[in-house]
Amino acid sequence: MKPDLFQAPDYYLLDDLLTEEHKLIRDAARAWVKKEVSPIIEEYAQKAEFPKQIIKGLGEIGGFGPYIPTEYGGAGLDQISYGLIMQEIERGDSGVRSTSSVQSSLVMYPIWKYGNEEQRNKYLPKLATGEMIGCFGLTEPDHGSNPGGMITNFKDMGDHYLLNGAKMWISNAPFADIAVVWAKNEEGRIHGLIVERGMEGFSTPETHNKWSLRASATGELIFDNVKVPKANLLPNKSGLGAPLGCLDSARYGIAWGAIGAAMDCYDTALRYSKERIQFDKPIGATQLQQKKLAEMITEITKAQLLTWRLGVLRNEGRATSAQISMAKRNNVAMALEIARDARQMLGGMGITGEYSIMRHMMNLESVVTYEGTHDIHLLITGMDVTGFPAFK
Repeated sequence: MKPDLFQAPDYYLLDDLLTEEHKLIRDAARAWVKKEVSPIIEEYAQKAEFPKQIIKGLGEIGGFGPYIPTEYGGAGLDQISYGLIMQEIERGDSGVRSTSSVQSSLVMYPIWKYGNEEQRNKYLPKLATGEMIGCFGLTEPDHGSNPGGMITNFKDMGDHYLLNGAKMWISNAPFADIAVVWAKNEEGRIHGLIVERGMEGFSTPETHNKWSLRASATGELIFDNVKVPKANLLPNKSGLGAPLGCLDSARYGIAWGAIGAAMDCYDTALRYSKERIQFDKPIGATQLQQKKLAEMITEITKAQLLTWRLGVLRNEGRATSAQISMAKRNNVAMALEIARDARQMLGGMGITGEYSIMRHMMNLESVVTYEGTHDIHLLITGMDVTGFPAFK
């Protein structure tokens, strides 16, 4: 088992922009990833299994709802702290970060923001520790980039709701205890419902044969006349803006997380370039390899500045959905390009599980698509600057 020698790049001394608390939180997450994730993640990715034994540790480092108020079991941290935790977790693996950010932004966030006090007190403390795991049901087999076209629906049966439909590509689904599901009522209005494992007619078949996010559990949500108590309806927001508000929080976390994957690929390639000897000198002494490394650190630094500023705006309540889209799109594309260049620098070794690069590259092929595809986020920015929606 190779030791985790990762050293985080900070070319523009951005640590100076962080508080002491930020750095303590980040360093604690970094140390946990080095101890608990790095030694096992290649094995779990190879066998396509999520390492459930790390769930408790994710809760302990603030990986579940770090910005949720302490009265509901969260850590009450700010948005930059949340971002830094996502960065460190994804430095370990995008699939592990997916589990963390889904729990935080797509399950805990809507219960906190759109739920009532009874729902908050019932679910949030257990979700914060990892005692309970959740998932988020929005995407359907025929409705991905156009979630408003969903056909999953529920009917008012007097003393309960009757839920029917299906969701797919759902992180955490195979072992989730609850699902925050978005469905249309009889008037076609979208609402959030908390569906609990064990409800009759609710099943979560696992998705197999993935080449990406192999250490993350992905599945479907099937609702066949599921009786959902009326107390499980999220009462404080409806319409498509409700799930999109959750996605803003998750996409913000992804913008930070992608930097972690990029930093890991860069650090691996940089170290390898100093050790690998060809033509009687380290490959890092050649112009083409230095060009790759110089471009990598430049793009990482730009992404760090982008997310730090976005975090400040989030803390001030001024960040827009379009700004979050720009950061998610830019940073994931940046990380994917760095992973590809780093893989080439390692030659044949780059495709093996001895190094993390190929795993990051495969994972990022999912990250560039989920929670808004690369192209959809481009159109969001285009609409924001022109005022013209070009989705149809």
